[in-house]
Amino acid sequence: MSPTTTGTDLRAVAARIAGYVRPTPLLRIDGLPGIVFKAEHLQRGGSFKSRGAANALLGLGGGDVVAGSSGNHGIAVALLGRALGVGVTVVMAEGASSAKEAAIRGLGAHVRHAAGGVAERDRLAREHARRTGGRVVPSSDHELVVAGQATVTLEVLDDAPDTDVVYVPTGGGGLLAGACLAAEQHDRPVRVVGVEPAAARRYARSLAADRPVRIPPPDTIADGLRAQHPGEVPFPIIRRRVDDLVGVTDEEITHAMRLLHGAGIEAEPSGSVALAGALRHGFPGRAAVVVSGGNNHTRKATP
Repeated sequence: MSPTTTGTDLRAVAARIAGYVRPTPLLRIDGLPGIVFKAEHLQRGGSFKSRGAANALLGLGGGDVVAGSSGNHGIAVALLGRALGVGVTVVMAEGASSAKEAAIRGLGAHVRHAAGGVAERDRLAREHARRTGGRVVPSSDHELVVAGQATVTLEVLDDAPDTDVVYVPTGGGGLLAGACLAAEQHDRPVRVVGVEPAAARRYARSLAADRPVRIPPPDTIADGLRAQHPGEVPFPIIRRRVDDLVGVTDEEITHAMRLLHGAGIEAEPSGSVALAGALRHGFPGRAAVVVSGGNNHTRKATP
């Protein structure tokens, strides 16, 4: 059984990665009472992905790494690789953000392209790692990555322990699985709600079928949430603990992003998905919304 299903010490994980990530604040927006926003767009590398990347690279030891990424995970791995003196190759799928690719290259990583969706991207990343002897660092489907992402919700519940519900954007599932782990270790009940783009409901469909379901490459503005199937590590954690899954349209995501930008929170579309879900859901009680990233084309990812 995976260590992430048997009580990973998330405090130890947080201590391990502390020198490579920053604690992010909880923000509030006038006109949206009862919600706090976990500002992972202010994280190193511009997204929560730095947490899982740090835990994975520190836990796996030395040697070059290969990552399949829509952008933010690649930025995070490239940033950590540069800090640790590790060579990084990032494989990006067709339609990935050119601005994020430029950021990855600017951090010294090599970029390769896959002529297909996320599934083809990840296959090529594994193939490249086998050919070169590199280690694969998945964007979500790895015990160390999930445990690193769990520190997002761990911080939320430390800073706002009376939180009733946490809304989490959901792609590959690492952030949502991490939220589930943190909620299990909290000393009072907290609901965990995953939010998926309506065109990419791989977790909702998989939970309904009680088995992992693969979907075609989805078309959604949320470029970081285009995973085609649940990860082997996140799926059983999410199946065991998640309270609800919500689907939101691109129009709802765009509306949420405009609300965030109007309040000075420079979220990208994927980072706005959780708010879109909270608005659709009605955010009963004290709600926390994870703003997972802010690497817009107008904003450069920074260390």
